[in-house]
Amino acid sequence: MGISRYRNQNIYLTLLIDLRETPNFVILNMNFIPLFRMNGRKIVKMTLRIAFLTMAVVAGFALLYFGMAWCFSRITIPAEEGAPKEVTIFVKTNGAHTDIVMPVRNEVKDWSLEMPFSNNISQDTVYSYVALGWGDKGFFLDMPTWDDLTLRLAFNAAFGFNSTAMHATYYKYLEDDDSCRRIVISREQYARLVDFVSGRFKRCPGGRFINIKTDAAYGLTDAFYEARGRYHLFYTCNTWVNHALAVCGQKRCLWTIFDKGIFLKYR
Repeated sequence: MGISRYRNQNIYLTLLIDLRETPNFVILNMNFIPLFRMNGRKIVKMTLRIAFLTMAVVAGFALLYFGMAWCFSRITIPAEEGAPKEVTIFVKTNGAHTDIVMPVRNEVKDWSLEMPFSNNISQDTVYSYVALGWGDKGFFLDMPTWDDLTLRLAFNAAFGFNSTAMHATYYKYLEDDDSCRRIVISREQYARLVDFVSGRFKRCPGGRFINIKTDAAYGLTDAFYEARGRYHLFYTCNTWVNHALAVCGQKRCLWTIFDKGIFLKYR
């Protein structure tokens, strides 16, 4: 039997060791008795300090993030010069989310072959344009209105934990107004845009885009498809449209996370 005692400023520790040999085994009993002397005032001060530093870091990051977003969205990258005006596209916003709108079919691409009208509730086949918006799958399917936004949805989207989806909406006609801006590009530029957009869809073994079977449709003429890529704080649905404009050589922001930066270029 042996007793050992350890002492420092804050902890008293008593170690009791009892060794007894038997024919078959050795028993080791160790009893630890920690006794803490804690200063309540110091604990409160430390807790407040940690809370203050955490809030300061979050506030500082938010200020830097939104400040950079505002500044970079005001910097304009000009369009390519000398391109013929051959194909009409649009950028369209609902006030927060931007779509890139293209002809349903022309000599470059027939979107209805990979996104058949039968995937829409209406089943109508007479459309002129298809609007495509890439984004967080949770936002698309679980948040039909802003009232449905939850902390979990926002957190998963902000840090790229969710997969992504493409929202396709068919239109018979569109008007050029404050929420829908007309852009005319060349066939070669449009071919680049088609390649970029097509590359964001996931495909089934047969090559078609993968339709998401859901009741979360926003209307009678839209459907959702599985997409590639990760949505996060620095690459949002609006960043994707800005990227699409860059690919086809059109005016765009240096970087943007909001729709407003894009539409400032097309006032």
